[in-house]
Amino acid sequence: MVRKIKAKAILRLNDQGLSGRAIARSLGIARQSVAEVLAASAAAGIAYPDVETKPDDEVYSMLFPGRGERESVYEQPDWARVHRELARVGVTLRILHGEYADECAAAGRPRMGYDRFCKQYAAYVARTGVTSRVEHKAGRTIEVDWAGKTMRIVDPVTGDVSKAYLFVAVLPFSRYAFVEPTLDMGQNAWLRCHVAMYEWFGGSTPRLVCDNLKTGVISHPRDGEVVLNDAYRSMAEHYSAAVIPGRVRRPKDKPSAENTVWHATMALAGAMRDRAFASLDELRGAVRGWLDEYNSRPFQKRDGSRRSVFESDERPLLIPLPGTAYEVADWIYGRKVQSNCHVAYARNWYSVPYAYAGTVVDLRVGSDTLEVWHKGSRLCTHRLLPATAANRYSTNETDLPGKAGWRQWDRERCERWAKRVGPDCADVVGRLFAAQRFDDQGGAALAVLRLSRRYSERRLENACSLALQSVASPRYSHIRPILETGQDMTGGLTETSDDGAGGWVRGGDYYANMGR
Repeated sequence: MVRKIKAKAILRLNDQGLSGRAIARSLGIARQSVAEVLAASAAAGIAYPDVETKPDDEVYSMLFPGRGERESVYEQPDWARVHRELARVGVTLRILHGEYADECAAAGRPRMGYDRFCKQYAAYVARTGVTSRVEHKAGRTIEVDWAGKTMRIVDPVTGDVSKAYLFVAVLPFSRYAFVEPTLDMGQNAWLRCHVAMYEWFGGSTPRLVCDNLKTGVISHPRDGEVVLNDAYRSMAEHYSAAVIPGRVRRPKDKPSAENTVWHATMALAGAMRDRAFASLDELRGAVRGWLDEYNSRPFQKRDGSRRSVFESDERPLLIPLPGTAYEVADWIYGRKVQSNCHVAYARNWYSVPYAYAGTVVDLRVGSDTLEVWHKGSRLCTHRLLPATAANRYSTNETDLPGKAGWRQWDRERCERWAKRVGPDCADVVGRLFAAQRFDDQGGAALAVLRLSRRYSERRLENACSLALQSVASPRYSHIRPILETGQDMTGGLTETSDDGAGGWVRGGDYYANMGR
């Protein structure tokens, strides 16, 4: 084909003084083609200096105007409209080709096939420099990742240096980005960065594409189901998103995030490499300032900026955020529900529906709430009791069976039990409660009373009598050794400590009989 003649290269070599034969041999073309180009340039009065900065196609058109140009017999679609429609959710080239075919049939004009339609759209994208909409849809996906480069935080008082890691998120359609610094890459930091990301975007998307890090994905086999971290799955469900991890060692599954990670690493960590920040808040302020400038920077190959495209085309399509932000919490697994329908956490007790007594449950502990979960279902929610409290109960009346008149073991109940055991036991229990600042802290008194279930009430009364003879304020650590060694049955103490207040020392007979 004549169009393949390298007209600009022929003019360049001719300008350097090469003959027609040498030019043909150098470019691997026919001498007739060289002569044709030189004749056309002489007739048009065009020399190589006139076209030195012009592209090859334009030079060929100047020498041979109209040659090789063919007008298509098919009706040409409005490619700009096709490109805009592809940005909408659910719209594909197949759908748009069908609409184009219907319009051509109604007007009685010839139409191109689907293959030509796709190739012509690809040529339009390449010619105009816009981004193809075949893969990226507005408001459909958020890609997230960690940046490899870290930043420094220097304590102004001690001079200690700590690392700050950068969490990066991007909407692939508009390239609108978010960057959040954090002091670690643990589970809670990962979740808090996502919460901040959703607040920054002002909405969520149906898909959340992440890397295969352990804070998000437990396993991603080549064949089979992807297993997500419980906390990460719970966070994604809160924002109506499905987590779709990229394939292992396939960075092109999230190219937008990889590109933004590179920009963040170069622009932030590189430009601020010699700048020290005194706190995480100061670093976050600098990052947000860079983000505003980065998202407002005009595109090189398309109109507008990340912010303008996001505000006009993508923000209206985001899923509205829930009324309350996701609460980052810790998970505690494998806690057994006691027969009194309560489960223990941090020295306190929380009720569970009585149908789950004796089962194993999981606890989700937030900043001020505690949730009880069983096999993926939430059973109940409690307000967290103060961290300074101990042996306190948080009980929902609906969790207990109607016929079970269970009540908390308060001071009044403990004292009534102690009086049934005997006067000396009641004296010991009274002194244990008096030694505490609050009655709720008298758990040691209940521990003493429960010794009667193992050793009988009579033996406990005798042990309390012996303990009162030895120390002024008996404790659980005084009474239990008396019962274990059988001193309450002999009526005397085997051996006491020097000051009478440090507990009991077991005699040689006890250790001599241990091996029998």
